[in-house]
Amino acid sequence: MRKNWRLFLFTPAVIVLCALLGGVFGPGLSDVEAATQEEDYKLSVKSFSSVYDLVEKNFADKVNPDRTIYRGAIPGMLRTLDPHSSFLDPRDFQLMREDQKGHYYGVGMTVAPKNNKTMVIAPFPGSPAYKAGIRPGDVIISVNDKPTDNLRSDEVADMLKGPKGTPVQVVVAREGSPLPLTFNIVRDEISRKSVKDASWLKPGIAYLDIELFNENTSREVEETLKKLGENNVKGLVLDLRDNPGGLLNEGVAVADRFLQRGQTVVKHSGRAAPEKPYVARNGSGGREYPIVVLVNRFSASAAEIVAGALQDHDRAWIYGENTFGKGLVQTVYHLAENTGLALTTARYYTPSGRLIQRDYANTSFFDYYYRKNLEAKNPQDVKMTDSGRTVYGGGGIAPDEKYETPKGNRMQAVMFRNYAFLNFTAQYFSSHDRSKISKDWQPDQGVMAEFRQYLSREGIQFTEVEFTENEEWIKQQLRREVFINVFNIEDSQRIMVESDPMVLKAIESLPKAKELIENAKKMIVQRLNRGGRD
Repeated sequence: MRKNWRLFLFTPAVIVLCALLGGVFGPGLSDVEAATQEEDYKLSVKSFSSVYDLVEKNFADKVNPDRTIYRGAIPGMLRTLDPHSSFLDPRDFQLMREDQKGHYYGVGMTVAPKNNKTMVIAPFPGSPAYKAGIRPGDVIISVNDKPTDNLRSDEVADMLKGPKGTPVQVVVAREGSPLPLTFNIVRDEISRKSVKDASWLKPGIAYLDIELFNENTSREVEETLKKLGENNVKGLVLDLRDNPGGLLNEGVAVADRFLQRGQTVVKHSGRAAPEKPYVARNGSGGREYPIVVLVNRFSASAAEIVAGALQDHDRAWIYGENTFGKGLVQTVYHLAENTGLALTTARYYTPSGRLIQRDYANTSFFDYYYRKNLEAKNPQDVKMTDSGRTVYGGGGIAPDEKYETPKGNRMQAVMFRNYAFLNFTAQYFSSHDRSKISKDWQPDQGVMAEFRQYLSREGIQFTEVEFTENEEWIKQQLRREVFINVFNIEDSQRIMVESDPMVLKAIESLPKAKELIENAKKMIVQRLNRGGRD
């Protein structure tokens, strides 16, 4: 990670070592064992100090402790433990806190790199950037008179952030504008909703997308469903695809509102942490509408806790791909100079007792994060759901029904790589009136012809067969990008959801979710009857 800062040389390293060994000197160790481990620890620190001293005095170039300690020694030490323990530099620590809190201070837009420049992907609805008139496709030339050429997009994003109420001047180049445009923007609080507004897919069938679990997620779920009119919900599609997780207590709270009071949501235990169960304290309030949960290989951590709890209690039908398999609990220790240590302290287990975490002992970190085998499971970790269905641990949450994601083709990959839809839309509105676009707009043959001409001008090659095969997909992408440009990204996302083939298949699976609920009820009654006869 990027660290343009210097800290005291050894203090944080010692703090990290103490954190790693924090449970070693607690109850359960004999005096002899404790003394031996303390001696080993002192010897290790002494050896490290000696090696660093030799390097600092004799290496061919001047040694930068930022690089050797904070980018090298500490991350290297943590990599020997597990894939998720990590050292957080000040920027990483700040970003983590922003994600957890669900807000930051800035102008409010998504940016991305393009040809050594930083391009606006989309301003957030209602943000200072949105109100100022910044549009998708704008290329940021300078921020507060500082040129942005050859700066990373994250560096430009940092320049746009700042205290609430402070001004920032942003100069952009825009397609169709002969001169750069200057925007004087006042920074404000930017709220990043973790829950998208719920919508009706069809009468009685609701859709709810949770992007991550931050400090506001359970409240947002409650408010969003209330606003939608939850009493009218006959079935729910809960989208946890690409959800990286987040805060444990928020994942528990979301699962709580769909379960019965007293049911276990998740358990965790570790060497220095006794087993702790988390149970539903409030429950669903008698609402038993069927739920289909959408997951994929990037659904992780708290998202897996929710999916696992609903699956174990037969409360929802899980649809999609095997989830990531991240079942390690990280405790974040705040260190000196606004740095932090995210240290694995326990493991998560679903209500039935299966381990969520995937095995990482005999694989590289690259293969762990970019795995190709989605079918991994531990055949020894076999458990049962409430209705007696077999489930396995050790490989994330396996769906009740798999969805094979259609593979993209060459033309689709090329157009995404070249930002073809975003750039074309920016050009299109340099000569077309944006105010004539309505919510029922569809790209007609004239638009498609202009798009073909754009691809030819940009040297994006394709065959007639490729274009014909991808024509409906191209129209869908153009409609999405036009809606981002004319309306906002949330309206565009609603359009995509309505035509998402996985969402449409999920609607068809709602009867299976309803059957699960009924089977679980019957099984509970049978067990109670058997218990009475005994």
